[in-house]
Amino acid sequence: MKLTILGGGGFRVPLVYGALLGDHAEGRVSRVTLYDTDADRLTAVARVLDEQARGVPDAPAVVATTELDEALRGADFVFSAIRVGGLAGRAADERVALDLGVLGQETVGAGGIAYGLRTVPVAVDLARRIARLAPHAWTINFTNPAGLVTEAMSRHLGDRVIGICDSPVGLGRRIARVLGADPDRAWVDYAGLNHLGWVRGLYVDGRDELPRLLADPALLGSFEEGRLFGAELLRSLGAIPNEYLHYYYFNREAVRSYQEAEQTRGAFLRDQQEGFYARMREPGTPALSTWDRTRAEREATYMAENRDVAGAGEREESDLESGGYEQVALALMRAIARNERTSLILNVRNRTALSVLDAEAVVEVPCLVDANGAHPVAVSPLPYHAVGLVTAVKAVERAVLEAAESGSRAAAVRAFALHPLVDSVAVARRLVDGYAEVHPQLAYLDRP
Repeated sequence: MKLTILGGGGFRVPLVYGALLGDHAEGRVSRVTLYDTDADRLTAVARVLDEQARGVPDAPAVVATTELDEALRGADFVFSAIRVGGLAGRAADERVALDLGVLGQETVGAGGIAYGLRTVPVAVDLARRIARLAPHAWTINFTNPAGLVTEAMSRHLGDRVIGICDSPVGLGRRIARVLGADPDRAWVDYAGLNHLGWVRGLYVDGRDELPRLLADPALLGSFEEGRLFGAELLRSLGAIPNEYLHYYYFNREAVRSYQEAEQTRGAFLRDQQEGFYARMREPGTPALSTWDRTRAEREATYMAENRDVAGAGEREESDLESGGYEQVALALMRAIARNERTSLILNVRNRTALSVLDAEAVVEVPCLVDANGAHPVAVSPLPYHAVGLVTAVKAVERAVLEAAESGSRAAAVRAFALHPLVDSVAVARRLVDGYAEVHPQLAYLDRP
């Protein structure tokens, strides 16, 4: 089976390859094609993968290429993990927003909109190419903003594109462990959009164990989201929010913390990864250990400003264990390729899962997966506070899609202005102008 990774020079590709090395079942991936526009990054990542594969007799063969069509032909699965504008683009997204007093996080608020505006046209072109060159392939989208990009690609690939994120999986596993349950036996009632969802229940043998967690302050304070949001808010909501909702519930504090930080997250990652790839160009650099040290530092500093705001302290060892987006991807691929039926929280077209959104809207909900793809499970209605955020952010995503398709500056301004974390048409106009100045990818937007 052939797997193609778009963005194959990306820093997290070794996580995917490491997961593949642990799969020895019949029908496993035998060939991995890495595609990237940056040949130096491809070479660096290929070196890491080569060291990972040593001593593994049936390791998938690795091919690296800068030719997109070559990479796509004959693919059974395509992982899309592109980053348009690189980490320098992310750092610029954050700085433009913060200079105007609004959040510039990668997927939430102004930063997420800017990232979407420059990513969607590229993702749409990729989807069209996949449809033409690998029409039977399944595309698994890693690219952020994951829900928005998956919806853009679904207009050309239908249900054969599925978005993944490890945040809800990691959250569900942490809750299960705190409750003393086996995460693999628990059913997580989760619903919303990517980076905008809530765990409303966690069922073990048909019994909802979440009320027991919400009633126990000690248990609530024993895992990351409990410390991040605080027991009082969680009991009031009657749910455990995805960690990214901290940007909504504590927006002023988050913006202030980001403004006061010595360096934004994007700038930190830009500098860190530039250092990694520079070291990889030096002869004799041990590839795998250098990558692993860089990865550990990256994980330990994740959402550091939010933890500072909440007084949550350093991340604990158990919190560093995410849902493992590479493990989610592998489980999804296995379920489809081998009909190993499973349930996963995924980003898929809504159909009738969330009653407040239309059938084509991509949502993040539990799905049953088999050889025919991912089938969203109907979930109970969202409470009004969640409906408000979900519908507002979906309206923003639709405005981004309109702007990317038509080149309409007015639609781009509307996307920013409608977002709950921007709340000003005047600021929205300045954001569009500011991002157009620093991102050549936004030259497609018409001018006033």
